[in-house]
Amino acid sequence: MTTPVLEARGITKRYGRVTAIESGDLELYPGEILAVIGDNGAGKSSLIKALSGALIPDSGEIYLDGKRVHFRNPMEAREAGIETVYQTLAVAPGLDIADNLFLGREQRRSGPLGSVFRMLDRKHMRSEARRHMSELGIGTLQNIGQAVESLSGGQRQAVAVARSAAFGSKVVILDEPTAALGVKESNRVLQLIRDVRDRGLPVILISHNMPHVFEVADRIHIQRLGRRATVITPKSHSMSEAVAIMTGAAPPPPQAG
Repeated sequence: MTTPVLEARGITKRYGRVTAIESGDLELYPGEILAVIGDNGAGKSSLIKALSGALIPDSGEIYLDGKRVHFRNPMEAREAGIETVYQTLAVAPGLDIADNLFLGREQRRSGPLGSVFRMLDRKHMRSEARRHMSELGIGTLQNIGQAVESLSGGQRQAVAVARSAAFGSKVVILDEPTAALGVKESNRVLQLIRDVRDRGLPVILISHNMPHVFEVADRIHIQRLGRRATVITPKSHSMSEAVAIMTGAAPPPPQAG
């Protein structure tokens, strides 16, 4: 059996009397897109935040490449190779594309100019940004020095996804990446998700858009009432069956993954 790249076992998180996650489990395997779906309040966001270091669970274990890890903050998860793109994108609109790709990872010039005067190596950052965007097939952004605030919603999402793919060495987590996007832009982002997976990075996709989930996911993790109900695949179940399990209208089948 293949070892999961990222695994959660028995994750529990409570806020007073409210239980956000109760014995939550999740496995992400190499080379796959795992969709996480669930109704509002199902605990999927809390589970993802635990995996990305944004919250510390009350109990349970998280494993990365088979080794137990403890993330105290998102920076520790990023350093371990887990990149997360939240629905709010977290891009800096006033900065250009290259600056956004290297946000928090700015590279300084060599020698005294970098060590003493702390000057940034903008030429190298722009060259690397252009390379990363090109590798993902993002050819519509010709000017790497273009301000992100001048981009469309889909282009901004592309910048955020490219940043996660550029620096995520283990896992990329995408939270509602096609929310508020048009049909054309959504299709481009979905292709970006496939491109990231094809480059060897497994992806966790959180989405309410069932057609998008069934279009790109290899497996579908259904979260209900704070815990995993089951795992299905687009081949084993239809969209209506997935929604029925998610809402409790139908009993979950034995877990498939």
